[in-house]
Amino acid sequence: MIRYALACDKAHAFESWFPSSAAYDAQRGQGLLTCPVCGSAEVEKQIMAPSVARTDRAPAALVPAVPVDVPPPAPAPEAASPQPVAVLSEREQAVRAMLNAFREHVTRNADDVGHRFAEEARKMHYGEAEHRSIYGKADLAEAKALIDEGIAFHPLPIAPDERN
Repeated sequence: MIRYALACDKAHAFESWFPSSAAYDAQRGQGLLTCPVCGSAEVEKQIMAPSVARTDRAPAALVPAVPVDVPPPAPAPEAASPQPVAVLSEREQAVRAMLNAFREHVTRNADDVGHRFAEEARKMHYGEAEHRSIYGKADLAEAKALIDEGIAFHPLPIAPDERN
């Protein structure tokens, strides 16, 4: 995982984690990176110092930074509580809603054939079974074989997890 310091074109600074540098580039290229403050999609990486642990010496001992006879500073006033930040932009929320609606429509109006999807699709394609709306599961090899045979199908998008 890589943590990047980011900022939008309105100078709002924030951080985000990515599985790799390529994942950052892909998300930025698709317009999926947005500022959590203003929603701007004009987001750039900022200069940041790497966090590297030293292994050539033991951690330094704690030493008071001020003389012992100096009284401790007064406690800082309580900061205002942080404002909630939307995790998903309105556009991302709309896309999730559309994917959920599409998935719900298919599962409500088609037959779930489970792991027999490739078999059922072939039967319909070759006229051995009546055409109907179906959905189910197929592994990558089965999906490639269906494509090679000229059998048209579309993957059913995975329903986004509300916790992500």
